[in-house]
Amino acid sequence: MCGFIGIAGLEGRDVATELYEGLIALQHRGQDAAGILSYDGMFHLRKQNGMVRDIFRSSDMQRLKGNLAVGHVRYPTVGMGSEQDAQPFYINFPFGVGMAHNGNLTNWVDLKSNRFPATNICVESSCDVEAILYAFADGLRRAEPSLPLEDRVRAGVTNAFELAKGAYSVGGILSEGALFGFRDPVGIKPCIIGKRESDEGTEWAVASESVALDMMGFDRVRDLKNGEAFFVRPGEDPIFVQVLEKKHRPCIFELVYFARPDSFLDGISVYKTRRRFGKALAEQWKDEGAPLPDVVIPIPDSARDAALSTANHLGLPYREGFIKNRYVGRTFIMPNQEARKTSIRRKLNPIALEFKDKNVLLVDDSIVRGNTSRRIIEAARAAGARNIYFATTSPPLVAPCPYGIDMATTKDFIARGRSIDEVCADIGADYLMYLDQDRMVDSAREGNTEIEKFCTGCFTGDYPTTDAAEHLAALSEERSAARN
Repeated sequence: MCGFIGIAGLEGRDVATELYEGLIALQHRGQDAAGILSYDGMFHLRKQNGMVRDIFRSSDMQRLKGNLAVGHVRYPTVGMGSEQDAQPFYINFPFGVGMAHNGNLTNWVDLKSNRFPATNICVESSCDVEAILYAFADGLRRAEPSLPLEDRVRAGVTNAFELAKGAYSVGGILSEGALFGFRDPVGIKPCIIGKRESDEGTEWAVASESVALDMMGFDRVRDLKNGEAFFVRPGEDPIFVQVLEKKHRPCIFELVYFARPDSFLDGISVYKTRRRFGKALAEQWKDEGAPLPDVVIPIPDSARDAALSTANHLGLPYREGFIKNRYVGRTFIMPNQEARKTSIRRKLNPIALEFKDKNVLLVDDSIVRGNTSRRIIEAARAAGARNIYFATTSPPLVAPCPYGIDMATTKDFIARGRSIDEVCADIGADYLMYLDQDRMVDSAREGNTEIEKFCTGCFTGDYPTTDAAEHLAALSEERSAARN
């Protein structure tokens, strides 16, 4: 999981400052590194490890000239997390191409260890966007130079799809003066197109989440389809190219946890979906005759909307029982296990008045390793709760994700091979309920019934790409080494 934004502004404008604002809106998608690449006849790049606000100075923004630019926030799922892995990447030959992506290549280990060395390609980092960049540029090179840009982009994306397997969405800029983007053939990762109209003309943007477009004043036009590419020259209308298409399987964990509630993904409101998750959880709570609590309290922030909906449908009071320290990052995407553990207690502090002598239902989006849940329950008991019931708006996470979510080893999952009662005892709760998978999927599909299925591989071990399981062991080993 990473985040990117690309802008095609009007001639004579510098768009890097706006891109900075958009990256701030996407900071939740990656806290490891950030970068901006702009183009005004030559490429200008600033990228570094760290948070967006700490990387870019006024001197950087003055140097990042150009009306074409792409920016990125990184969440490391492969590689060692060095500054060489920060995005965007660019090449000057045989064409000027800059690129950033969100996702993960399931065959990256094979590409950098075998395929690239065999063809004398020397990668400069351990970031898998390099493979997509080289494949795209090689496809452009092979196409007849006299062909329209539409045909050459098709050739580049086709070559990328043939070489780079896995789940990814891409945003980039061409030295020919165009912004482009494309989405993998299954469409696991989101990719949204926006436009901004003024008296001077129309500008276009591409982003990982619609909230970034909102922050920059762009109207959401539509999501790229799976296997689709687009490109646009400043001041012109975009051209959409359907390169390849398989069954669309967008990631449901985006709706459960990753995306901001004010985003739309594949036409689905994240906020409304989480409200529907909460309603479905309340209905399941009633259907299964679970113990009735005195109060419903969310684990902030991603479970807040669902918890409020759960409380309303159970006819119970909703209370904010934990205060979140805004200066501690998302523990799920921290680079190693030790960092996660030490940050959890600093992140949330209970309001004792909301817990003392009460039976409390805590609602969270998911349980992965169990560290956060366990320590939150400990804090709630210390604050005086009588009984603590725990519920999640997703089923048990039991399978590694090969597509860019940092849960790549089977030992990461507290629920794998264990019963709900065993997990309940491990985290120290008095009662535990996971939202049923069918209820979760039905709630998500209500936002867009054209989506037949979502990628639910982390809940089932059933992946929408055929090569996922084959390469998962190698990815698991590399990510474990990087985290340690």
